[in-house]
Amino acid sequence: MKSEKATPTSEFVLRLSATRRGARLARLLAVQQLRDWDVLDTAAAELVVAELANNAATHGRVAGRDFEVRMERGEDHVRIEVSDTRGDREPVPVARPDEGGYGLVLVSALATAWGVKARCVGKTVWATVPLTEPRRGQNRVTFPVPSC
Repeated sequence: MKSEKATPTSEFVLRLSATRRGARLARLLAVQQLRDWDVLDTAAAELVVAELANNAATHGRVAGRDFEVRMERGEDHVRIEVSDTRGDREPVPVARPDEGGYGLVLVSALATAWGVKARCVGKTVWATVPLTEPRRGQNRVTFPVPSC
C-alpha cells in the first residue's frame, strides 16, 4: 500500500467567530502556519494579522457572522486578507487617531501595500508583508587579527 503525502500549499484559509477570542486564535494559527511554511521571522506578519483580525472582530462585527483570514505565501512576501461582513465601515488610516488606535498606521508601516476591496457581503482588508531573510553573522563579533 502506497502512503499518501500531503501536498504543500501556499494558501491558508480559516473562518473564526467575530470575537476577541476569534481574533486571538487568528493570530496564533497564522503564526503556526507561517512556521509550517518555514518563515523564520514572523513578527511583522503576526502584527498585521493581529490588527486586521481585531478590527474585523471589533469594527466589522455583525452578530452571528464570522470573519475569514486568508494568507498566501509568495517567494518573498505573504499576502494577508481579512474579510468581514460589514461593508459600510471601511478602515481609514490617520496619523493621529482620535479613538486611540494606531493599528492601521502600524499595518501601513509593516506592509509594502495595503487596501480595502468590496465583496458581495462586507469587505476584505488586505496587506502585503515582505518576508525578511535572517542576516548571516548579524550577531557575530569579529576581532582584528593582530599583526606579529
